[in-house]
Amino acid sequence: MRVMRSKRAPSKGARRGGAPAATHVAIIGAGRGGTALMEIFATDPLVTIVGVAEINPKAPGVELARRLKIPVTRDYRELLAMERVDLIIDVTGNAEVEQVLQDFHRMGVTVIGGASAKFMWQLIEARILATAEIEKTLNKYQSLYRLYVKEAGAAVTEERARIACEIHDGLVQNLAGVNFKLDLCQELIGKDPKACQATLLETKAQLRIAIQEARQVILNLRPVRYDKLELIPALTNYLKSYETQYRIKTEFSMSGNETTLFPKTKIFLFRIVQEALSNVQKHAKADRVAVQLAIGRNALTTTITDNGVGFDVHAVTRDPEKWDHFGLRAILERAHLVGGKGRIESKKGRGTRVVIEVPLVKKEAARNGTN
Repeated sequence: MRVMRSKRAPSKGARRGGAPAATHVAIIGAGRGGTALMEIFATDPLVTIVGVAEINPKAPGVELARRLKIPVTRDYRELLAMERVDLIIDVTGNAEVEQVLQDFHRMGVTVIGGASAKFMWQLIEARILATAEIEKTLNKYQSLYRLYVKEAGAAVTEERARIACEIHDGLVQNLAGVNFKLDLCQELIGKDPKACQATLLETKAQLRIAIQEARQVILNLRPVRYDKLELIPALTNYLKSYETQYRIKTEFSMSGNETTLFPKTKIFLFRIVQEALSNVQKHAKADRVAVQLAIGRNALTTTITDNGVGFDVHAVTRDPEKWDHFGLRAILERAHLVGGKGRIESKKGRGTRVVIEVPLVKKEAARNGTN
């Protein structure tokens, strides 16, 4: 159908003061085409939909028109008779309606139908779908950002509590012991010089332990140095310290090149391993734990396996308190924040295995670990 244009009355072209007047639009058809037109025109301040014609009461656009408080009629001729209408759009594809509109002429009224109207609403529908997809993607990343902020805040609190415990249970206790032995030396220095000397040697040994623990606290504060961002040395040092402190045998194996990882990925991965090993020490009653790191071309896989008592994964996942208490939620959320996923495998009496998989996108390798 051709697009019929007619001369527009000067009074409809503009409002006083030069502001453009709203275009009054009538839509014939409330199927996909009419629905798309209503959705886009309803939010346009320069367009007013004065009526919709549709003979099918179950057409998708009928309910939309009612929600938008747009008058609906079964007879499209009522739209042609309206006094205030500037544009009539026919999206029915009906030959009879098309013929009537071809013969319709009125000063100031434009009619669009046939292939032109179909092309118009298809473009609008494509725009609506694209906008919806953009909003969906935006909502996804907003959710991830909120999760990141929540996790970052929780991580800071957890780290403060953990470091406080480390200082109190280790460093402070040793320094208190050193202070006690120095007081003892002060008493023995005149009475029993040999006993005093022996106590001084014990004090020096205890002081060395205190210095080592202080260094470990500092290491745990910045395990992955931001100047070099070396993940493998950081994990190696941490596992050695973990083995010494908790008397749990550790094994570490890795393959691949860590320079292909983003700094954020390295830091989050270290925290995941740290959280998993903390769980082993607190809950697993294990005497051996293995950490495997495999960096491939397309994915990074980390596996932490212990020989502890294990647990019923299904039962724990249904208990939010246990799920949080065991630190499992923190592990999976950290994996999610770097675009990966995690899973927990365990059975009572058979130990536990934590598997973290993170896809490595091309830009991650190309930027050589910087962002």
